[in-house]
Amino acid sequence: MAERGVGLVYGGGAIGLMGEVADAVLAGGGEVIGVIPRFLSGEEIAHSGLTELHVVESMHERKARMAELADGFAALPGGIGTLEELNEILTWAQLELHAKPVGVLNTAGFFDGFLAFLRFTVREGFLAEKHRRLLLSADEPEDLLQWLTAGPTAGPVKTELV
Repeated sequence: MAERGVGLVYGGGAIGLMGEVADAVLAGGGEVIGVIPRFLSGEEIAHSGLTELHVVESMHERKARMAELADGFAALPGGIGTLEELNEILTWAQLELHAKPVGVLNTAGFFDGFLAFLRFTVREGFLAEKHRRLLLSADEPEDLLQWLTAGPTAGPVKTELV
């Protein structure tokens, strides 16, 4: 990311996969902005070496601030919080609250079940195909980064990559 001049906006933690991504971007000379709620900002969780660290009052404020600061959104393999944030940002795209690219890094097929679920919801009439196509998917980090840095989507629908 740093080699491409792409910064990182993320949850501000020093642990887990995103902590490792933050460390890699920083090591490459890139800008990393963290947004963390006060209740998680203790020394054991908050990353101390970031370019900027925004401490906010709630998880809702955290997501809104990250969305405001970001030019695009990438979900890496993760748990319930990752899925919650991904679904919220997709909902905001569906409602046309933003036209920023949204993608998942589908390493080793991690998101295959989620992507199949979205196709199922289209078949069952719960989701419009144009809204399913708001989500980009890539197996390789370089491909996802290329799509995400291509700029805002053209209206609410992005070229189908899923």
